Amino acid sequence: MPMKIDNIFEGLPNSPDAEVFDMLLAKGNIKIERVISQGHTSPASGWYDQEQDEWVMLMQGAATLTFEDGQETQLIVGSHLLIPAHLKHKVSWTAPNQQTIWLAVHLNKQQP
Repeated sequence: MPMKIDNIFEGLPNSPDAEVFDMLLAKGNIKIERVISQGHTSPASGWYDQEQDEWVMLMQGAATLTFEDGQETQLIVGSHLLIPAHLKHKVSWTAPNQQTIWLAVHLNKQQP
């Protein structure tokens, strides 16, 4: 049976009111999702404090991540980084005039 081929740029919503999270793959200790932002940011209060490492890559658009220590990281198309588990961060800006498409890979800890 042939494998189904999908495209990360297909099925994009028109001007989403909220960030869109699409699960692309969940297998074992790995979860891969597409996130679509357009002018969206994290809530003003609180931080992402994830149990797992997260590797993100910007496929389209632009964004800024802010870390609890005040460091800001600008992301453009092709930028990628590993956010270790429990490194508190938030999305402080995404491009308002175009969709920002993230590829996020969550790496859960191996179960013994």
